[in-house]
Amino acid sequence: MSNVRGFGRQKGHTELYRGGEYTVDFLPKMKVEVVVSDQLAPKVAELIAAAAKTGSIGDGKIFISALEDVIRIRTGEHGEMAI
Repeated sequence: MSNVRGFGRQKGHTELYRGGEYTVDFLPKMKVEVVVSDQLAPKVAELIAAAAKTGSIGDGKIFISALEDVIRIRTGEHGEMAI
């Protein structure tokens, strides 16, 4: 998990600070990266979507992409054995 900043349809918001108005373009977000086997990817995406869904703008997105290879440095294992 990573704390990141960004904006989607929210487009930021305006705040007052010491009598001055300023626009906050980037809002705090949470980025979660999960590595699973190809067989588990659809189920994991479905579970994450069900847990994160509020029905409001800002629920987020799920990106599914392929990894070319994974290498566990300590043992030298490759592929699914390294996950």
